Parts: sequence; C-alpha cells; structure tokens
Amino acid sequence: MTDGLPDPATNQPHSTSDRTRPRPPGSGRPDPAALAAALRRAVRGEVGFDATSRALTTMDASNYRRVPLGSVAPRDADDVAAVLAVCREHGVPVVPRGGGTSIAGQATGTGVVLDLTRHMNRLLSLDPEARTAVVQPGLVLDRLQEAAAPHGLRFGPDPSTHSRCTLGGMIGNNSCGSHSVAWGTTADNVATLSVLTARGEQLRCGQDWSGAPDGLRGLVDGELAALRTGFPELPRRISGYALDALLPERGADVARSFCGSEGTLGVLTEAVVRLVEAPRARALAVLGYPDESAAAEAAAGLLPYGPLTVEGMAADLVPSPAGLPRGGAWLFVETGGATAAEARARADAVVRAADVLDAAVVTDRAGQRALWRVREDASGTATRMPDGSEAWPGWEDCAVPPARLGPYLREFRSLLTAHGLRGTPYGHFGDGCIHVRIDFDLLTAPGVARFRRFSEELADLVVAHGGSLSGEHGDGQARAELLPRMYGPRTVALFERAKALWDPDDLLNPGMLVRPAPLDSNLRFAVLPSRPVDVVFGYPADGGDFSAAVRRCVGVAKCRTTGDGSDRSGETSVMCPSFRATGAEEHSTRGRARLLHEMLAGEIVTDGWRSTEVRDALDLCLSCKGCRTDCPVGVDMATYKAEFLHHHYAGRRRPAAHYTMGRLPFWLRWTARTRTAALFNALARVGPLARAAKRLAGIAPGRDVPRLARETFTGWWGRRIAARGAAGVRPGGSGRTVVVLWPDTFTEHLSPSVGRAAVRVLEAAGLDPVPPPVLRTGPARVGDGRSRFLNPLAGRGGRVCCGLTYVSTGQLDRARAVLRRTLDLLGPVLGPPGGGPVPPVVVLEPSCAAALRADLPELLHDDPRAARLAGAVVTFAEALERYAPDWTPPRLDRPVAGQTHCHQHAVLGDAADRGLRAAAGLTGDLSGGCCGLAGNFGFERGHEEVSAACAEERLLPSVREAPHDAVVLADGFSCRTQLSQLAGVRGRHLAEVLAEGLGQAREEE
Repeated sequence: MTDGLPDPATNQPHSTSDRTRPRPPGSGRPDPAALAAALRRAVRGEVGFDATSRALTTMDASNYRRVPLGSVAPRDADDVAAVLAVCREHGVPVVPRGGGTSIAGQATGTGVVLDLTRHMNRLLSLDPEARTAVVQPGLVLDRLQEAAAPHGLRFGPDPSTHSRCTLGGMIGNNSCGSHSVAWGTTADNVATLSVLTARGEQLRCGQDWSGAPDGLRGLVDGELAALRTGFPELPRRISGYALDALLPERGADVARSFCGSEGTLGVLTEAVVRLVEAPRARALAVLGYPDESAAAEAAAGLLPYGPLTVEGMAADLVPSPAGLPRGGAWLFVETGGATAAEARARADAVVRAADVLDAAVVTDRAGQRALWRVREDASGTATRMPDGSEAWPGWEDCAVPPARLGPYLREFRSLLTAHGLRGTPYGHFGDGCIHVRIDFDLLTAPGVARFRRFSEELADLVVAHGGSLSGEHGDGQARAELLPRMYGPRTVALFERAKALWDPDDLLNPGMLVRPAPLDSNLRFAVLPSRPVDVVFGYPADGGDFSAAVRRCVGVAKCRTTGDGSDRSGETSVMCPSFRATGAEEHSTRGRARLLHEMLAGEIVTDGWRSTEVRDALDLCLSCKGCRTDCPVGVDMATYKAEFLHHHYAGRRRPAAHYTMGRLPFWLRWTARTRTAALFNALARVGPLARAAKRLAGIAPGRDVPRLARETFTGWWGRRIAARGAAGVRPGGSGRTVVVLWPDTFTEHLSPSVGRAAVRVLEAAGLDPVPPPVLRTGPARVGDGRSRFLNPLAGRGGRVCCGLTYVSTGQLDRARAVLRRTLDLLGPVLGPPGGGPVPPVVVLEPSCAAALRADLPELLHDDPRAARLAGAVVTFAEALERYAPDWTPPRLDRPVAGQTHCHQHAVLGDAADRGLRAAAGLTGDLSGGCCGLAGNFGFERGHEEVSAACAEERLLPSVREAPHDAVVLADGFSCRTQLSQLAGVRGRHLAEVLAEGLGQAREEE
C-alpha cells in the first residue's frame, strides 16, 4: 500500500498478447535508456522517456491502454526519419499520434509514440483558386477551417472533435463527420500525401500509382477479382485497408488507399487536401419521430433532397427537449443555399417530404448552435446512462447501407437486450453510421467475457446487413480481430501482404489491422484499484468512488480546444486555460486525468498520493472549474486537485503560499481584529521589506499585494444597522422579503464598496438584506416580516466562510472545520433538517457562491445542513430576478466589456446576469475564459507567466477592444485585481454599476 492506494500487484495482470506478435528483427528487450540517448542525439525535437511523458500517452479515447517506452515530438520530416531509423535499429515499434482522440485504441503503443501536434502543426499554404491547402499532420482541423472561411471555402469532413482533432489523425482514420452525406470522407477530399516509410523512404502518394511502394502494383494486378468483389459498397466502409482504391478503374489512387491505415503503413509528413465551397446560408430542419427506428427508416428517403447533414438523436441524449418538436427521436437535416431564403426553402421541402410527428425549421444561428452542441457533446454525454452508470465505446461506429439502417437498429436493440446491455444509438443516420456507448462491465472477468461475446455476435449482425465494422473511427484493437468475419480470410491475407510491402519490419503500430491483439486485452480498467480509495470529497455522481471519478475522462479531449474558445455551437468555453496558455498535454484536463489514472494504477507513477509527477501537472490547474461544465463527461479537475493536495501534503510541510494565501480568511480576520490593516498596507508597499515579505509568503515578486480596506464591510454595515434600529426600522418591515447577504472574505476586507453597493441596490429593489446570522425562526415563516433581528453587532457576520482558499490549496480538514463552524453559526437561518424554507443567501463573490453550492455539499456530504445552505445560495442577479421580479433597474445605456467569471460559467450560470444587464441597458457580451489570477494561483511564485498568458487570451483583448465609454464588468475580486495589475483598468461589480446608476437617477429626478 502507498498512501492509501492499493498495491498495484493486486490488480489484474497485464495482457501478454504483445509478446506473441511479430517483432522487428533484433527486437528482444530494448534498453529504454540507450534508446532515449540515441533519440536525443538524432532528433532536434523533444524526447520524453520520463514517467509523465509515458503516462500521458498510455491511452487515447478508447477502452485500451498500452504503456510506451517514451514519446518524441519531431520538429520536421527529417526528425521523423531519424526517429524511424533509431527505432528500427533498436527493434522498437513506432506509433504516430495526432490529437489522441481515436476510439479504437490505434493511438497507443508499447514503443515510441510520435507526437505530431507539438511542432508539425502548420498550414503551409492555401490556394483559393485551386481550392487546395497544404497541411502538416498536426494541424488542428478548426485552424484550417478558419483560414479557408474568408475565401468561402472549408474542408468537407468535420468530426465532432473538429476543435482538437488533427488532419493527420483524420487521414489515418479516414474520418467523416456530420457533413459526409454532402462532402464525403477524408479520403474523398485528399489529393496527395507525403509519407515516410518505416525504412525511411519518402513517397509522394497520389493517383496512377504515384508513391506506391515496390511490389504493391504487382499485388493488385494479381488479385483484381478479389479486390473487385471482396469489398462491400456503402458510404461509410472504413474497416481494413482500402485496397480497392488501387483498382485501375478507380485511378490506382495510392493516397486514397493510404487513408484509414491507422499509422500502420507509413508516417504522414504533409498532405495536399481539397476544399469545398461553403454554403453562404444554412437552415436546420428538425424532424420528430416516435423513436430512433422510425427516424432511421426515414433517413435514406431524405438523401435525394441534397441535404448537408442527416443526423439522428434520441431523447436519451437530449438534456431538455423543450425546444424541439414532439417526438422520442429526431433527425437534424441541415440544408444550404446562396441566400437564407434558398436554404429555408430547401429545409421546408424536406419537412414536406418527411412523414413526421412534428417538425420545425431553425434558421437563427443561436438556435442551430444550441442543437449542434448537443450533437457534438454526445460522444461524452453518452458515456453516462440516465441512471448515472458508466457506458463505454468499443462498438462506436458500425455502418450499414442507409436503406438497411432501420431493420439493423431493431436487431441491434434486440441483441443488446439479449445480453442485458443498454446503449443509446445516435449519429450519421443519412450514411447508415451509428455511434453508441454501451454499459459494458469492463471491470470484472465475467463482464469482459460478455463484452467479447457481444462483440462477436454484433460483428456477425453488421456483416449480415452488408455493413462495415467501422464506419468512421477505424478498427484499431476494438474491431481488427473481427475483420475476417467481414472480409473473409483471403482478403485479410491481402491486408497482411500489403502491410508487409509498406512496412516489412512490422515497425509501425503493430497489432492494429493485421495480426491484431485480442479485442478484450489491454483494457485500461484492469489496472485500477478493485476497491474504492479512501477520499475526503463525497463524489456523489460517482458513488463515492474516486477511481470512478477519474474514469470519467474518456479522452474526447474537448479540453484541448484552442482558438477563440468556442466550438461550432458558438458556445464559449472556459476549459482548459492552462492548456490554452502552454499547449502542453500535461496541463490539459485530459492529461491530468491520465496522470491520476496512472497514479491509481501504480505502474508508471509509483508514488501514489506522493507523486511529484501528478503534483507538477496539477500545479498549473487554476481550479477554474471550467471542466465541470465544458467537459462533456463532467470531469471536475478542481475537486480532484484539492483531493490530491490534501493527501500529498498530509503530515508534510506545505508550500509557503498554502500557509499565507491558503489561510487568507484567518489572516484577514486577525488584521481586522487587531486593527493592523494600516500597518499591513504600509509593509506591502514596494521596498526591501515588501520584497522579503513576498518571498517568505510564496508570492510572485512582480505581484502587488492588494490593500486592505480601512473599514470592513460588516463594520460599516453594523453601524448602519444600529442607526436603522435606533430609528425603529426592523428587518422584514412593511412586508419586505428578507435576504441574507453573505460577507465573503474579499468583500469583507478588500472590496467593501461592493457590499455597500449591493445593500443599496437590494434595498432599492424592495428587498431587506441582513447579515448572517440574523434570523430566529419561530411560529412565523422566515421572510414574512415577523422574523426578529438577532445580532446586529459589527463584524459578527465576518466569521462565516465558504472555505474556498482552504479547498483550493487542498487543506480539506481545515475546510471541513471552517464549513462546520459556518453551519453552526447559520443554525438559526437553516433551521432543523426537513424544516421550513431557508431564506435566500445572496453571495456577491462568484467563487464563494460556487464553493457554497458545489464544494460544501460534497465536502460535508454527511451533514444535511450543507445541502440546505447550498440550495439557498443565489447570486446578486438571481436574487433580483427571483425575489424582486417587478423591479426596474436604472437605465444606463452603455456598452459593457469584461469577462464572465469562470466559476459563474461552470457552476452558477449567468442567465440572470444577462437579463439584468439587458434591463439596465448594458449592451454587449462578456468574454469567456479565465482571468488567470484565480484566487491564490496568479499570486503564487512560479505562476506569474501563465497567469498573464491566460488573461491575454481573452480578457485583456476584450477590454482593449471595447468602446471608450464601455463599463468594464468583473464580479470577481480576482478578475478586478488582474485587470488593475495587468492593464491598469478598473473593473466593477454589477452591483457597483447599478448603485451608481441609482445615484444618477435620483439626481435626474
């Protein structure tokens, strides 16, 4: 046992299937140190054989895990050739890897993984006249789309992972996406490919046998009959090698044949791809059907109308079908045109032709984006069944002829039932391609055995319908073993012969497509602890099991999205600011989840909770909680980080910042109690003493320490309450609704002006804000005007605390103690369990509100009072929306700039804020992302550069580009501080802006 983690030796043994596969000559047992040294001498790119580099590439987005010796990020084709030469000499296999979102296991390997995203990621040229682009393999698809869009062009295929998948990965898997009914697969859109063979030969692959390795033409000429009859005809036949593309009547297209080879034939170094004209306008016909089978039956009949997409979704995967037509399943049929009217007319024609329960045509971009977001997130959301149980890929994308889709789906459902399995099909109904995640039990031997039996029977069902085992994502390890059922032994033997011509040493991605590893070996779950790990948080969505929480990351890698931070749905995301700043996998949500997985496994990361690899990867996590909402499967890395830090530093000395900024509420209350704020401010000024103090406190030398307020918020409030009491004013008088206004640490000691403004606005809206603890519930109901005031003493409310700084630094024992004390203080407000309603608790600081709503009930999952308080928490805007719905805010009529707080985006939501801004005439949208300060993060030594980079990504540009009269809104103290220190801009809380407007309104009256 290591720090509470099970001994890895007690886990299921690793598969030995890799040992039985053919190896390159002279392979034996390679010496990792010698191999790493040879690679470092030979290449200019990064060579990583450390535990972190290996752990990051053990998995892709599949069920499989293979441990590599190391990874290399080549700088160019010469580096790739050098890696191949060294690995060939050492008898070590090579696996090319793009975004790592493959679903069948083909982006994992036991040798050297080539990371082609780090350097070989450029768009080399774009020719609008020829409608072609020259790309490197690591270029992310969305970057190509952004470059092509000004010319009215785009790359046709668009997988749901378009914001992070690479062109090299798309070519390797022959990816398709939702628009393949209009523009085909990747193979249909490739002109020529530059490929390095395993023996270092540079080939330029194209038509008429261009770039064919020696012997390939002879193989085809000798097997023409087999190639003409051995491949099913359907739009989405991705399985196996596309040897039929080499037939003379098909142009002997070597580039097309290379597509879908999954890195087993050669390493792509450059590609010339074709672009298509993008419609100027689009409309979306949403067709409602009783169930998915009815939708599937109808899909093929819509193809003659020339749609851009025919996508199917069942109600199980739609979070709220309120905005959709009636039905239990829907087809999303997109149409295009030169004008909006033309696109709408085509959509109307589709609706008239369809036999549906109900239908709607969506023409506004926002409505279309919302629907596409549901579709694109399905690969993640489908990993959880409606009851919260886990579901997995493995049979993610079978395809049948579109006309056979309805009958196939019915038999597929029957097969699921026969095996006691569940899954929700969705996907490319117009192409007969179905995505589905199934609730396989991949944790136990009986469950894995059932997975194998089901896979074999489903393969037979697909073949019986004339289909392909893979219709989009490739065979990999998930399906390659079953290819003989689809093609027969003769064609599979041809695949092996073709592989030998391209790669005679079996150096490239062995175990994929030919001589495959068994589909039930190398499962990534086998190495995880069989019993729950002892943890502090409750993990209610994962049954209290930390391993299950870590398993949430299935590798779809939405956290690796770059660019403007928005996906095709138009939704701006927060996740993952540290990856966006560094571009390093270990600083993505997925990378950190992979390291936690390996920590639990104990094979690569061997120190358990004491792991320095995990600690260093989590060090740049800003705890923004963006992944909690933006990740399709709800990975909550901020919580995982807090959990890890709690165990990592248990009984050990912590970083200085944990004692200073991590215990900020304690120190600030101490300065207020001892009346030393002025002394603190003087010491914090620039000078030798201030520099020494920052060094001792773990604060970055370039950061200015915020000044403490001369008077605390509750100090001011206590004086005001006393004056009002003397005048006979009581809470709840005149029927006003009482709301508890939370004096968070930042408002209390650093920004009391926000609290004063909030009190003024809430009172103007007809509410009665009171500090906690203030209420005694008696026979009268709380908030009905008869509750009695308890404690008007200044400063009393300042003792309540959300525990945020303790949580973010992993001081969870202290956090729990602080939160229990808070609940004790709030006893008169919360009442007994099962008692009456709790009055609304208004929290002005978004991070504190998020902590009370999310962290509190998960940390004190054994205390029913925690859930009662969490359910009562409302933001400033929510309080006005819910409890003063008839109030009209002052009309300000000014543009706004700034950023929605990351915790508000992730936990609280900002709909009420947007409504309040609109009512006040504050126009424009706030940017997404994270300010980069994130509480203590940006103040800590070593974080300054990343903190500034996060701010420069979206916040600071949005402020610089704002109109001169714009109001800069920033509800979070960290956001305001970042704006002040990096841009010299004063950001204001919405309460301050409205309070200022109230003053102007009175003057005008």
